[in-house]
Amino acid sequence: MTSATPAAAGNSPLIPAGITYASAGVDVEAGDRAVELMKGAVKATHNSSVIGGVGGFAGLYDVSRLLTFKRPLLATSTDGVGTKVAIAQAMDIHDTIGFDLVGMVVDDIVVVGAEPLFMTDYIACGKVVPERIADIVRGIAAACSVAGTALVGGETAEHPGLLGEHEYDVAGAATGVVEASDLLGPDRVRAGDVVIGMASSGLHSNGYSLVRRVINHAGWALDRQVSELGRTLGEELLEPTRVYAADCLDLARAFPVNSANAVHGFSHVTGGGLAANLARVLPQGLVATVDRATWELPAIFKLVSELGNVPLADLERTLNLGVGMVAIVSAEAADAAVARLNDRGVPSWIMGTVTADSDSILKTGPDYVQGAKGVDGGAVRLVNAYA
Repeated sequence: MTSATPAAAGNSPLIPAGITYASAGVDVEAGDRAVELMKGAVKATHNSSVIGGVGGFAGLYDVSRLLTFKRPLLATSTDGVGTKVAIAQAMDIHDTIGFDLVGMVVDDIVVVGAEPLFMTDYIACGKVVPERIADIVRGIAAACSVAGTALVGGETAEHPGLLGEHEYDVAGAATGVVEASDLLGPDRVRAGDVVIGMASSGLHSNGYSLVRRVINHAGWALDRQVSELGRTLGEELLEPTRVYAADCLDLARAFPVNSANAVHGFSHVTGGGLAANLARVLPQGLVATVDRATWELPAIFKLVSELGNVPLADLERTLNLGVGMVAIVSAEAADAAVARLNDRGVPSWIMGTVTADSDSILKTGPDYVQGAKGVDGGAVRLVNAYA
């Protein structure tokens, strides 16, 4: 048996001649155009601590100010936007999704009292459309400016064959710093503390798999005008996440942790809902009793509940139901803290108190949550019906 003679590379029937990166579906020039379109928005987030410009292999940030700290602790977080990107793609509106990304990342950092210093982003797409990529990054940059965070770098990756031509996903990571003596968290929380709710701007960026399933089941189109919402369904679903970082830092500085009138902790209400996320920042032995009657469910949450006949327990462990961030403060600081947040344009109210978790409290059923997301901490009890 004789072996076949390999065909010349240029004549192989298996390997077409002249394969290029572009013919494989990757347009390098489009990526360069996208960078040019976004460059100004990214630079606008830079402060004197950012070294160099846009386009370097690594973002550089001068941390000389940390020399003034006694014990600086770095905080880091990474996240994405989830299936909310499907709404942005369906509506062909891409300049708001950046707020969802930044909110999911920096507001996790601020929970421990850390100031988010800088952020990087990552966009994977099926095809680089420069204007679309630039819109996404402009939104990220605008949200970074609201949070007081520098956008120091990012990456756009074109994945033809893996993602559709109009599909993309976004992710990001941020780093912050807090003085060790100012660190917030479960160790600070005491019986007698007050729980303050900060209103969400809407669905934020969690639970969209449930929401999209409900909407599809109901057969509702995104351009449907919904009187209860005062706008189209798509506009409501694409409402950007409220970014709380600057407001939380302002509150923590106004009511320092080592004072009698103090902020003791924050909880970012994301996946898992209010009770599960609040339980993560409580110490063992304490329970936060949250009164549902202190706020009314915004219209979008009522709509999802009714259209999908979604059980209340499922709603509460999936969606934020109108509360995007929670502050836990000493009783002495509660009224002033609420007033300060409202003055800054963040609708806020007292929603509950922290007490010892006594044996008399019913500890079964969906209204009682103890420990969540791997944290064996305190408990949260939800009482009464929504207003």
